[in-house]
Amino acid sequence: MAVKTLTLIRHAKSSWDVPGLDDVDRPLSRRGRRDAPLMGLVLAGRGFAPEIIMASPALRALRTAEALAAAIAYPVPRIVLDPRLYQADSEGLLQVVRSMDSGLEWVAWVGHNPGLTELAHRLARRRLDNVPTCGVVEMRFASEGWTDIGRSRPKTFDFDFPKQHPSS
Repeated sequence: MAVKTLTLIRHAKSSWDVPGLDDVDRPLSRRGRRDAPLMGLVLAGRGFAPEIIMASPALRALRTAEALAAAIAYPVPRIVLDPRLYQADSEGLLQVVRSMDSGLEWVAWVGHNPGLTELAHRLARRRLDNVPTCGVVEMRFASEGWTDIGRSRPKTFDFDFPKQHPSS
C-alpha cells in the first residue's frame, strides 16, 4: 500500500501594525519572522522533504513558506500559491486534498485557521482545539490516492509548534 503524507502548517504570527491594511497583505510580525525559520530548522532536522509546498496567497503564508523552504533547500520559486487555501473551511480544504495529483506522495500546505485546525481534527479523528501560529500537523495515510484521504484515520500523526522548542 502506498503512503500519502500531508503536512499542514499554519502561517507564522502576523503583524497588525498597519491599520486598514487588507488581510491578504498583512506581513509577519517580529515573532513570526523568528518562529518560521525556527520551525524550518526543526522540520529539516526531521527530514522534512515534501515534493510540493503550497501556500495561501496571503503575504504571511507566503513568507512562512519561504522560510520553511529555505531551511530545507526547497527552491522558493517552486512554492505554489493556491487561492483555495485562503479562508477555506475544512470541507473546502478536504476537496483540495482529494484533488491532488495522485503521483505526489508528500504535500505541504501553509494556510490559515480555523480551516487548518478543523481539517486536521477531521482527518486525524482526534481532539485538536487549535493549531497555533507556525504550528505543524503531519499525517501519513495508507492510501493509493488522495481521493481516499479522510475515509480512514492516518497511520501516523505528529503535531509540533514553536513554543515546544526552548529557543522560541
